[in-house]
Amino acid sequence: MSENEVKIIGAALPNMPWQDKPANEEGVMWRHTENPIINWNPTAKTARIFNSAVVPYGEEFIGVLRADHKHGKPQLHVARSKDALNWEIENEEIQWVDEQGQSYQPTYSYDPRLVKIEDTYYIIWCTDFGGATLGLGMTKDFKTFTRLENPFIPFNRNGVLFPQKINGKYMLLSRPSDSGHTPFGDIFLSESPDLVHWGKHRRVMAKGGSGWWQGVKIGAGPIPIETNEGWLMFYHGVTGTCNGFVYSIGAALLDKEDPSKVLYRTRDYLLTPEKPYETTGFVPNVAFPCATLHDAETGRIAVYYGAADTYVAVAYTQVNELVSYMKANSELVDGDAIPFR
Repeated sequence: MSENEVKIIGAALPNMPWQDKPANEEGVMWRHTENPIINWNPTAKTARIFNSAVVPYGEEFIGVLRADHKHGKPQLHVARSKDALNWEIENEEIQWVDEQGQSYQPTYSYDPRLVKIEDTYYIIWCTDFGGATLGLGMTKDFKTFTRLENPFIPFNRNGVLFPQKINGKYMLLSRPSDSGHTPFGDIFLSESPDLVHWGKHRRVMAKGGSGWWQGVKIGAGPIPIETNEGWLMFYHGVTGTCNGFVYSIGAALLDKEDPSKVLYRTRDYLLTPEKPYETTGFVPNVAFPCATLHDAETGRIAVYYGAADTYVAVAYTQVNELVSYMKANSELVDGDAIPFR
């Protein structure tokens, strides 16, 4: 490794999806050529799957997917894949129990994130708690799913757990919101000793900047990726147009020991809705990142994103190229560079 090379800290994942950067691609993120990878009506009871999470699981891959049923409400479904592109999706939603083993089904569930911490897989999603807020659950085998205490009261969305404790504490990103299609929102960080009691809240990043693409609201996306220079966090930024919201993808590098501090942040979006599967669908003009697969040996990253609230799509980037671009094209918003409290 050269002195200035950015490296992912973690395991090798040589079987992850990957396509080399096209010769005519000018950006640092490029789309999978066979997008979308999940289309309309993927199972008998589901109409659309999007905004979903995937992780390596043994020699294969497993996913917790947002599936909007044909009656309109979303629930979470398990899916399995040998290549992380072609998925076998369970038709029935996850059946949750509480910590005493009693049924504890959410009214609705959407936009999950999935992370392995030590020997347990944790799922964070948006749930109903007298209003939209974060649900938290766990599994060890993707057969039994146990709900834990809801981290926050309404209203909150876009909950993202870090993949390890930092200074002995669990770290959770979130985006306080309201009861509707929130026309505001910054990214906050909270910490906990036990996944029950959350506090020491800090604002990580604010919406805005000199451009418009992230001027309405922002929200954390996939689980942050540990690198030798900090935590790489993909996020969505939203702008308002006369035709509604537009969701694009950006990235930030957070301080390794204190991730409430932003080191670099993309001034311009990395990917914005352009393709028909991103601009046309149940909710047009949405690219909403929820998961990554990444290989520490090569620095390859596959970003899984929801497209137009209808499809699952994949884009690729390489960590050293991406972070180099971020450093050369960074713009922070007031308060980003400090532990804002």
